[in-house]
Amino acid sequence: MSTPPADRPDARTASHLARNLVSLRHTRALTQDALAKAAAVPRSTIANLESGDGNPSLAVLVKVAGALGVPIDELLASPRAMVRQWPADEVATRTKGRGVNIRALVPEPVPEELMEVMDFEPGAVMGGTPHLPGTREFFTCLDGRVNLMVAGERYELDTGDVLAFPGNLPHSYQNGDALKPARGVSVVVLAKAGV
Repeated sequence: MSTPPADRPDARTASHLARNLVSLRHTRALTQDALAKAAAVPRSTIANLESGDGNPSLAVLVKVAGALGVPIDELLASPRAMVRQWPADEVATRTKGRGVNIRALVPEPVPEELMEVMDFEPGAVMGGTPHLPGTREFFTCLDGRVNLMVAGERYELDTGDVLAFPGNLPHSYQNGDALKPARGVSVVVLAKAGV
């Protein structure tokens, strides 16, 4: 079977898929083998898709997109179509603990990471979520003062301070000021189950 001319729609789609797949895989620091294992497909399938020679079934696209944590259309889209803007009111926000509002820092799924902006009302308190052993958490205080309790020890963070700690240890957050709000960013690098 001959390769379709580059100006045909199916050839453009294969080219977009190849470029997007390589880019997404590199962004997530995955080898072809690791992506193939996560998607439950042969490594040769990933290699064929990245070369632009693949003709994947919908089932294969679903598996690969799922392993990368992206919608199928992001695998097939032209580079310009991959640009997306979210108005602030479309980024999900939730309340946790007493007086803590949390919103995603990145509104798309990022495999093995959780990134959130945390807004603390004056005096706010929140218990942390325990994670698997091997998880690493980083908290950056952006504004105000936030106190973290990690395994029974208290850490006081002022604006600009960063605290890193094992995410499986018991931990909690408190706005250290009863009169002013505080803000921070939490980045959780999740451990892989069974590793």
